[in-house]
Amino acid sequence: MPEKDEDLTEIVKKHFQDEAAEFDKIIHCLVPFYNNMIGSIAYAIPFNNSMHIKVADLGCGTGNVSKNIKERFPNAKIVCIDLAEKMIEMAEIKLSEYGNITYHVGDFRDFKFDEDFDAVVSSLALHHLTNENKKRFYLQIYHALRPGGVFYNADSVLGASDRLNDIYMEKWKEYMNRNISMGKIESKWLPKHEEEDIPAKLVDQLDWLRDIGFRDVDVIWKYYNFAVYGGLK
Repeated sequence: MPEKDEDLTEIVKKHFQDEAAEFDKIIHCLVPFYNNMIGSIAYAIPFNNSMHIKVADLGCGTGNVSKNIKERFPNAKIVCIDLAEKMIEMAEIKLSEYGNITYHVGDFRDFKFDEDFDAVVSSLALHHLTNENKKRFYLQIYHALRPGGVFYNADSVLGASDRLNDIYMEKWKEYMNRNISMGKIESKWLPKHEEEDIPAKLVDQLDWLRDIGFRDVDVIWKYYNFAVYGGLK
C-alpha cells in the first residue's frame, strides 16, 4: 500500500486517463450497486429542489454524481473537478444538456474554494489520500461550506477489524466475479487497488468529521467496503 498520496498522483492520473472511455462500464462491474450508491448522495442533499444551490464535485469522473444532482436540483450550479482530462471531456459530453456547470482539470487538493458552497460531494476519489491528508482535506471542505451546507463522500472504506475486512474483501470479490473472471480480478483489479488506494476505517472517518465540527454525521448507504457518509456544517 502506498505511503504518500503525493506519489500516487501520476499513477492515478494515468490509470483514469487510460480507463476513461470504458469507465461507466467498468465501474458497474467493480463497485457494488453503483447507481444506488451515487444516487444516495443527491437524495441526501437537504434543500428544496428548486433552489439555486452551489455544489463542488471532487473527482467527478465522467459526471455521474453531477448528473444525479442536476436531475434532482435543476437550478444547481456545479463545479466539476478531476485529475484526468479525458474524464472531464466525457463529463462535458454527458452533462451537455445541463447548464451552469464549470469544469476544472487538476488535483482537487489544489482547487481554490473561493466561494461558499451549499454542498461538496465526492465519489471514489478521496481514498487516494493518506489518512492525515484526508483529515486536512475534510477540514478544508468544512471551511468551504456555508452554514447548513453538507458534505457527502461515496468511497471505499475499511471495517473496524481485520475479521470484518476479510469478509468485506470476500464479498467484494464475489460481486466483481459476477462479471469479471477471478483470474482478472486477482491479476489486475486487486493489484490496482493495493497500488493506488489508501482506504481508512469508516468509524475513524466519522469521528474525524465530528471532531472538525460537522453535525448530524451519518452513514447514508453502505455495502461492506463501500459507503456513503458525511454531515452538515
